[in-house]
Amino acid sequence: MKRLYPPDAGSPPAGGAACAGDADADLAVVIADEIARRLSMSAVPIPVGVSNRHLHLCRAHLEALFGAGSALAVLRPLGQPGQFACGQTVDLEGPKGRVNGVRVLGPVRPRTQIEISRTDAFTLGIEPPLRQSGNLDGAASVRLSGPKETVEATGSVIIAQRHIHLHTSDAARLGLKDNEVVRVRAGPADLRPTVFEGVVARVSDQFALEFHVDVDEANAAWLKTGDVVCIV
Repeated sequence: MKRLYPPDAGSPPAGGAACAGDADADLAVVIADEIARRLSMSAVPIPVGVSNRHLHLCRAHLEALFGAGSALAVLRPLGQPGQFACGQTVDLEGPKGRVNGVRVLGPVRPRTQIEISRTDAFTLGIEPPLRQSGNLDGAASVRLSGPKETVEATGSVIIAQRHIHLHTSDAARLGLKDNEVVRVRAGPADLRPTVFEGVVARVSDQFALEFHVDVDEANAAWLKTGDVVCIV
């Protein structure tokens, strides 16, 4: 019989084989649980919201651009509760070019935030960082032109990290935590199906279930608002 231990090693440690077997069994359970979790998540269709270039204005910039006492004019509601597209638009001006007619979204925020695509950044000649909404660390700057004035929006431009908004009940159903990173499969199977890596789960009792990508990402996967995707 083949010797499993060197002659001078003595007998195998008591319970060694049993310990190895227990570890393998525990690992198998972990893997099985994770597979079951992922299969459960992938069965839940998630609606898509394609996020075109837009901006959120602070009160000071709103009044400078559109006049003292100006209010945001509601054009239509958005997929997230309390969020809406406004009738107002502004023009963005960068070192190399302009992007005209950028939609303002409401409500008013404490700080102006402008979200554009990588293509828009090339047009403007700026290099905004990839950030989650609300994180303006290292954000780029542009000039905003409205009907009344032009203002410098310093440190306000980002490219938004792709993400899923989840109500707390959706997160519980899917077994996801706030800021957990997942993979999302998107796009028609007969065209350009795409798996998006690095999708951030954003959980709040103020959110509704919706997958957000910008226009560049949506075009790459032949996605449009109202399509559905799934976590994989």
